[in-house]
Amino acid sequence: MVTRRCGGGVPVTAGAGGAVRFDLPEADDFTRPYWDAAAEGRLLLRRCRAEGCGAAHHYPREFCPYCWSEDVGWERATGRATLYTWSVVHRNDLPPFGGRVPYIAAVVDLAEGPRMMTEITDCAESELRIGMPLVVHFRAVGAASTASAASAVGAASTANTASGGVARGEAGGGARGGTAGGVPGGGGAVVAVPVFRPA
Repeated sequence: MVTRRCGGGVPVTAGAGGAVRFDLPEADDFTRPYWDAAAEGRLLLRRCRAEGCGAAHHYPREFCPYCWSEDVGWERATGRATLYTWSVVHRNDLPPFGGRVPYIAAVVDLAEGPRMMTEITDCAESELRIGMPLVVHFRAVGAASTASAASAVGAASTANTASGGVARGEAGGGARGGTAGGVPGGGGAVVAVPVFRPA
C-alpha cells in the first residue's frame, strides 16, 4: 500500500506492513525522468534553451526561473559539486530519519551552477570544509529493503562509472539500505535519492 504525498511534510505509508516514512519524494509525470535516471545512477538537471539564457537550475521546474522561458529540457549533470554549507542533525523524530542520526544535511554547489540540498555521507564531520570537492552517489530507499535490490543500484551505478559517469551505488542494511528499480507511486514505493561524498 502506498499513501501519496499531498505536499511537504506529509508522510508516505509504504509496503504491506504500512510503515509510515517521510523520506520518499513524490514522483509525477513531470519528475519521472529525474527519478528514473537516479535509479540508473545518473543525476539530471533542467537547462533553459532560450536564446541569451541557457541557465541550469535545480530543483526541476517546467520553466526557467531566470528568464521564465518554457523552453527547458533535461540534461545529465557531471555529478560533481562543492560543499556550500552543512549542519549535523542529531535528532529527527520523523521516520525513518531517527535511525540515521547523526547525519549531515548539506547544501552543495553543483559544477553546472545550481545549488542543491542533499546529505553528505562517508565523511566525518571534522573533515568537512566549505568548498571541498564532492561526488554524487545514490541511496536506494523504499518499502522493500533487500540486499539483492540494493545490489542492483550498485550494479547500475558501477556500469555508469565504467562508461564515464561518476556515480557509485550504496548498498547497506538497516535504515540506509534499500531497493532499486522504481519511483514513488509505483508498486514498491522505491526510489534512488542523490547524496554526496568526498570526491
